Amino acid sequence: MAEVVRPAPVADADAAERLVAETLTTMRDLEALLGRESDHIRVGRLAEGLAEAPQKTALAGAYLQGLQAVKANAVALARFAPEGIAALREAHGRFSEAVAANQAVLATARSVSEGLLRSLSAEITRSAEPKGYGTGYGGRPAPSPYGQRRSAPLVLSRSL
Repeated sequence: MAEVVRPAPVADADAAERLVAETLTTMRDLEALLGRESDHIRVGRLAEGLAEAPQKTALAGAYLQGLQAVKANAVALARFAPEGIAALREAHGRFSEAVAANQAVLATARSVSEGLLRSLSAEITRSAEPKGYGTGYGGRPAPSPYGQRRSAPLVLSRSL
């Protein structure tokens, strides 16, 4: 079981400013990475877009830890760094927009990929159907009473 790490309490203005600065830096870095990922995927460079996944995971974890620390120290931050809280709110709004845009790009890429695979599978199935003379089926033989004929399995390489 993973050990829960509690954020250090903020006891003075320096600690409050440091927490705000670290959280803002992590947020900006993650936002920039999401932008690069979206840009690559939008133009079809999937390998480049997904190349920074380990860094994305690390930054997302650091961001969540930063948010936990900010929440745990909300009273101290309001006392020692009220302008830092305003900066965090503003940055979080921009960050939320970047995350939403990134999710839309990823959903579109996933949808396009699934559509291509379905089209490819349908084409393979159609080309594997027997051709010949038949009645009432557009030149195809009557269907088998034992069910539809299945096509050969479709193989997908995830390394591309």
